[in-house]
Amino acid sequence: MDRDTVEPQVGTMPGERAKRWAEYHHRYAAPSTYVYEFVWDAQAEAVGPFCTDVDGNVLLDFTSHVAAAPLGYNNPTIREKLAEFDLVDPLKIAGQDFYVSGGWPPEDPEFPGPTQLMDRLVAMADHYGMDRVFLSNSGAEAVENAIKICYAAGGHRAVTFEGAFHGRTLGALSLNRSKTVHRRGYPEVPGVVSVPYPATPEEYETRWLTDGPGGNVLADKLHPDRGVIDPNEVAYLILEPIQGEGGYRIAHPEFARDLEDLRERYDLKIVADEIQSGLGRTGELWAVDDFELTPDVIAAGKGLRVGATISRSDVFPEETGRLSSTWGAGDAIAAMQGVLTIDAIHEDDLLSNVRERGEQLRRRLEAADLPGAVDVRGKGLMVAVEFDTEQRREAVVAAALERGLLTIGCGHASLRLLPPLDVTEREIDLGVELLLEAVESAAADRSRSA
Repeated sequence: MDRDTVEPQVGTMPGERAKRWAEYHHRYAAPSTYVYEFVWDAQAEAVGPFCTDVDGNVLLDFTSHVAAAPLGYNNPTIREKLAEFDLVDPLKIAGQDFYVSGGWPPEDPEFPGPTQLMDRLVAMADHYGMDRVFLSNSGAEAVENAIKICYAAGGHRAVTFEGAFHGRTLGALSLNRSKTVHRRGYPEVPGVVSVPYPATPEEYETRWLTDGPGGNVLADKLHPDRGVIDPNEVAYLILEPIQGEGGYRIAHPEFARDLEDLRERYDLKIVADEIQSGLGRTGELWAVDDFELTPDVIAAGKGLRVGATISRSDVFPEETGRLSSTWGAGDAIAAMQGVLTIDAIHEDDLLSNVRERGEQLRRRLEAADLPGAVDVRGKGLMVAVEFDTEQRREAVVAAALERGLLTIGCGHASLRLLPPLDVTEREIDLGVELLLEAVESAAADRSRSA
């Protein structure tokens, strides 16, 4: 498969093999959020954003596995290093009880692992004074450990934001405010307060600013004389700089500055959930880098291949038994993939590419006058198109799939686009053309059924 020339080639989606595979899969799988019957053939050709399914269809993947595959398929930097690795068993060790070496010296071994991944992450967060990392298995675990270390430092209350999604473990679920189905009927961590997340000037003016003693919704609640929450009881505020599941809504910059003011005034801890937005996805190493907001903890995952809770020595508890995990720091291959991904971002100047291609993508979508679209938004290669109804969004996702373009929804009526960080100008143009065809097709079908 030649990345410079390959284009999507689709017969029937889903094909007969995909249908059979999905049917067999669901004999055993618990009900979950499968979007459509796309079955990637991991043994077939794939490169960059292009992959092949079990029926031989060639598709353009603009989901990057929901940001969990930031460099797309078979990135040569990662594949070449993995090909050199003489695989051993076990590849998972008891990672907070033992250590693993991939050569010598520890600062630059032949095959990097958990130790070197933590080194890279500290370097990425050094501008926030962060010098410690706890590795875990997933983004949800990264969030769980982020809030645990904040609770350990003092306080029993927390602040989350409307539209938030932080994971599906019980602690993280307690912080979610995107859809009721995520939390309904499950027990919750007590003391969690939710406030608006303004993403537009109008929302900032009408839903965040107040005539109250603090001048905004949260400052009113925390006001020392007239508020209803003692700031000393607040363990942390947690937010996504760009909401993921909530619809790719970007925090209003003045809102972020207001949070920074509250952080400084009351010594509040800010947890930045960068599980989907981090690792170069927005054109910065962390999405929060674009705001005047200083995080005390960063939760990372997805494209990192492991979960990571990054913070300062004074935030992490000193007792060694307070945080631990059998496998978190012990997945040798996943940790190496994380290191190689970070190295590729730096060595191949992918942050510049993300900014350039993201601007290209948004510019083309904004100029297209898409039927039923009410907004195009995003930063870097984290882009969403919001439609007037959920039904139209779903019709566009289906029509795009028929044409060989993989997309995925978010929020209530938005479609998200997550090309790989090294996506090319040609690939962006190709993806946009397929999406335009899908939107027009969905609009035509809607008109015929009206």
